[in-house]
Order: sequence, then structure tokens, then C-alpha cells
Amino acid sequence: MKTVEIIISGRVQKVGFRACARKIAMDLNVTGTVMNLTDGKVQIFATAEPMVLEKFISMLYSCPRAVIRDIKTTDIFVKEYVGFSVIKCDNRINTSR
Repeated sequence: MKTVEIIISGRVQKVGFRACARKIAMDLNVTGTVMNLTDGKVQIFATAEPMVLEKFISMLYSCPRAVIRDIKTTDIFVKEYVGFSVIKCDNRINTSR
């Protein structure tokens, strides 16, 4: 098993990309998380066999309405996940102190 962090840039927010990534992951039995970042990119943590991860990453390009400009992949320590989750985050900056 292998875990990678994937950072995707391009037009990948507000186009259903996270749901598409989750569907692909579930179809391939990839576990992990996907979440929007405040800079307009999407971050994915994914765990599976190396060949399955390669297929998962290549299939991300098939997400409709998304325009992927770049994918950066970094190997990290293997992390076990239960399923594949879309993490919703509040992109508003908290200015209260």
C-alpha cells in the first residue's frame, strides 16, 4: 500500500470535481480524502496499491467541467482511511482574535 498527497490546480473548484474524484476513488477502492484549498487548488490524500493510484490520478483528467492545469504528487507515510470522504471546509478567513 502507498499513500500520496495530490495537489490539483486549474479550474477545479465549483465544477463538481471533488464529487467526481470521490466517485473515481470509490470505483477503484482508493481510500482517502478530497478538499478544496483556499488558493483555488484541490488537495487529495489517497491510499491504495501503487498501480491503482496511478490509474486514479490519470482518471482525474476525465472529470467533466474541470480543467486541470497541473497535478503534483508527493509520497507520504502510509495512512489508513475508512472509505473516501469529501471534506467541506469554510474558506472564509476568521479575523476575530
